[in-house]
Amino acid sequence: NMQRFVFSFLCFRFKDNRKDDIWLVDFYAPWCGHCKKLEPIWNEVGLEMKSIGSPVKVGKMDATSYSSIASEFGVRGYPTIKLLKGDLAYNYRGPRTKDDIIEFAHRVSGALIRPLPSQQMFEHVQKRHRVFFVYIGGESPLKEKYIDAASELIVYTYFFSASEEVVPEYVTLKEMPAVLVFKDETYFIYDEYEDGDLSSWINRERFQNYLTVDGFLLYELGDTGNKRIYTTLHHSSIIQEVARDYRDQFHRDFQFGHMDGNDYINTLLMDELKVPTVVVLNTSNQQYFLLDRQIKNAEDMVQFINNILDGTVEAQGGDSILQRLKRIVFDAKSTIVSIFKSSPLMGCFLFGLPLGVVSIMCYGIYTADTDGGYIEERYEVSKSEIESQEPTEESKEQEPRSGDALVPTVQGPKDVLEKKKD
Repeated sequence: NMQRFVFSFLCFRFKDNRKDDIWLVDFYAPWCGHCKKLEPIWNEVGLEMKSIGSPVKVGKMDATSYSSIASEFGVRGYPTIKLLKGDLAYNYRGPRTKDDIIEFAHRVSGALIRPLPSQQMFEHVQKRHRVFFVYIGGESPLKEKYIDAASELIVYTYFFSASEEVVPEYVTLKEMPAVLVFKDETYFIYDEYEDGDLSSWINRERFQNYLTVDGFLLYELGDTGNKRIYTTLHHSSIIQEVARDYRDQFHRDFQFGHMDGNDYINTLLMDELKVPTVVVLNTSNQQYFLLDRQIKNAEDMVQFINNILDGTVEAQGGDSILQRLKRIVFDAKSTIVSIFKSSPLMGCFLFGLPLGVVSIMCYGIYTADTDGGYIEERYEVSKSEIESQEPTEESKEQEPRSGDALVPTVQGPKDVLEKKKD
């Protein structure tokens, strides 16, 4: 009780004073399995942030006990990791590893737009980050759009600003101001006419051209609206070649990468894909495309992608009602199989006990109906027996007693006269 009182005091103190500090908070539920799995990692995050002297304070809160605070920050699932800075709350959506969480805290807790005052600083940033964005120029409407995009996407990537003198010599700028993305050992310049909205362009370009895809990255890729290719290592060299040499042709519609193994993609597509293979997934409508030819080189892959764009390759899957029903059945089947694989005894108990109860209930209902029919049949038979026995008893009453003498019937005069008339 004392611990709960102290925790309650700290929670209300946190609510009143949180705007004075930067907080990295794990909202959890005591019964949540994923929360329990995160707990040792979260403890390591707290120790690491404290040891390096980070200004970010690390804490955790039981969202079920303090639902009003959790509701204030829009917590809808567990665990939910948020960085609270002033009036802003930033959601963490990356892998739940110590290094990734700490990197997120450093990126979001710092300045929204970090200045690059020298070429040495620019080179340092380039070595440290695989992807980052730079605004070059003075005050302008483009810079305002850049700041707005950074406030939304700082949870994913870094944003910098620099003067033209700081930019490496190999960078050629046709006009100023400009927004550039540096990745894949090169750079790309934002073109408002061709690329459209700046925030959407940054959201697409924050990924490298070729990725190793996992579940968390797939979730992030879904926000970009791109179709994407997954492949096993057998075809990775061809896919990498297409991603590099045909970037200008496909990068607005496709994200290239590979996935190790086929378990995740099989679950996603509710299909058994052979390894190696190539699959194109459209996350906007859950359709996917499989190879309809043998891929020998990059030209074959380019032709396959063009056929997808012009609609000559048949799409599979989708988000129709039939597919949704199929997903429900597939998820139920997968859950049952996983339970039996992980713990056969637990699976037998969970599914055997309800089946046993249902069987007993059915047996009881069946036997109750049978007994009722038998009783009714016995009642009918008894009634008929009674009715058949009644005349017999009457006839017995008319029979003479064994001790009485036989007396012949004497016809009266009336009977004799009737016979004569006949």
